[in-house]
Order: sequence, then C-alpha cells, then structure tokens
Amino acid sequence: MPKPIPMSRRRWIATWAVLCVAGLATTVALNASAPRDPQPKNPVSAECGEYIADIEMQLAKAKQEGQEDGVLAFSRVQVDTKDDCRDELRNHFGSDR
Repeated sequence: MPKPIPMSRRRWIATWAVLCVAGLATTVALNASAPRDPQPKNPVSAECGEYIADIEMQLAKAKQEGQEDGVLAFSRVQVDTKDDCRDELRNHFGSDR
C-alpha cells in the first residue's frame, strides 16, 4: 500500500480554500453568462382574443367620437367551460383603465 503524501494542516486548509474560491468563481461566471429568460406568457384563447379585439375596437371608436370616458367591459363565463377571460383582460388593459 502506497504511503500517503505528508501534508501539513495549513497546506490542507489552503488547498481547501483555493478549491472553494475556484468553485464560487466558476458559479458566479456561469450565472452571469446565462441569459435571463422572461416569463413566458400564457397563450390567450381564441374567444378571449376576439373579446379583447372587440373591446379595443370599441375604445378606438369612442376615442374618435371624442368620448374619453372609456368602455365598460365584463368578463364572461360559458356554462361548459371555465374560460372567463378575467386574467387576460387585466393583463391586457391593466388596472389603471
């Protein structure tokens, strides 16, 4: 059985510290080089897309007629589905309108 290479305690600690710093530096470099992906948007259903387009058309028509008050829109739920477009309306128009 081969004899282990004798190393002092300081040398072991120094070796361990160098390996830790190298690992941390590599981690930081890899995290910095990775591109940040934006949160993917959930696709809007066809019915909600049509509803949003209709509201946009009503807003444009109201703006042309000089009515800056806006348009009142409600989200709706069909009996056989749970697609109510509420979140899509909030995301598209924001809470400030």
